[in-house]
Amino acid sequence: MKSLIVTSLVFLTLSANAQTVPADSIQHGPDWPNWAYGEIGPYKLGDEVAPPCPENATPLECAYYGPPPEKGGPKYTLDESPQSFEISEADNDYGPGDWYPQDHPETPDIVAYGDKEREIRACSLCHYASGQGKMENGHVAGLPVNYFLQQLDAFANRERYSADLRKANPNEMGRIAALLTDEERKIAAEYFSSIEYKPHVKVVETDIVPQVQATMNGLLLPLEDEPEMELGQRIIEVAEHPERTHVLRDPRAGFIAYVPIGSVAKGAALATTGGGKTIQCGLCHGEGMRGLGDIPAIAGRTASYIMRQLWDVKQGTRISPVMDPIVAELSAEDMLNITAYIASLAP
Repeated sequence: MKSLIVTSLVFLTLSANAQTVPADSIQHGPDWPNWAYGEIGPYKLGDEVAPPCPENATPLECAYYGPPPEKGGPKYTLDESPQSFEISEADNDYGPGDWYPQDHPETPDIVAYGDKEREIRACSLCHYASGQGKMENGHVAGLPVNYFLQQLDAFANRERYSADLRKANPNEMGRIAALLTDEERKIAAEYFSSIEYKPHVKVVETDIVPQVQATMNGLLLPLEDEPEMELGQRIIEVAEHPERTHVLRDPRAGFIAYVPIGSVAKGAALATTGGGKTIQCGLCHGEGMRGLGDIPAIAGRTASYIMRQLWDVKQGTRISPVMDPIVAELSAEDMLNITAYIASLAP
């Protein structure tokens, strides 16, 4: 513990005067991880170039190609869920359907419904009532209360936002965090902290992956009828059950992260030894990356989320006095390998 405290103090000293940088001043080089920000695929769902809804398609199929349909459609059910919802009920800004209320405590109003008058969308819209989150946003289940509150402050104070201007979610978080009262922040933090994060991603090493399409928010969905493509030096992370995740918002539907062959072992070497470029991740994040005190657990989070955080810190759009020097000497490939390893760990 003594060495951890000393190390952290050194990092704080090195980075105490860190400042966020304007995202529009950042140049996108050839190593920019577009895949982590959902900027990949033949088109974005909802864009003008997206194909029209197929003839004779069901409402569930049509929801792939645009916003949820108006109220009055068929009700859907999921295995092990006592609930049934229309698509418009499952995907509702101010009260999205909660498929598995048995997976979490009673949901506070600010989490379940938000506040329509202040245009604060429900926390459960993006993060689910269980806090599991998705690859295109954050995983908040089990986060330490103090860390949760610190991050809300960072969002509100523009000390945390996306290095990629095409990624809108962090800007939305900044707006919401600034509107929440101190009491609402505390309620949300204590609620999500009380819920255990569950395994949510499978890591598969491969050379060949499905082609993908991206939703407006950066969720990647596999194109099953298209020929596969080479993975290259990137990670392609897709919804394992696309309709359940994208349309019905099933929090138990997970993700598959296709990573380059050998990347998990390379990432393990860097994360556990530092490799002469950084320090052991476990010094701060604990054994198995399962958290230590107010430092959050990161094991088993989606690869896209992990990479975005590392990259945003590296670009200076996420202030983290502890993390700044840790990522300073890491290349994009190093971060990809660390990401593959951390995503492969059991929460």
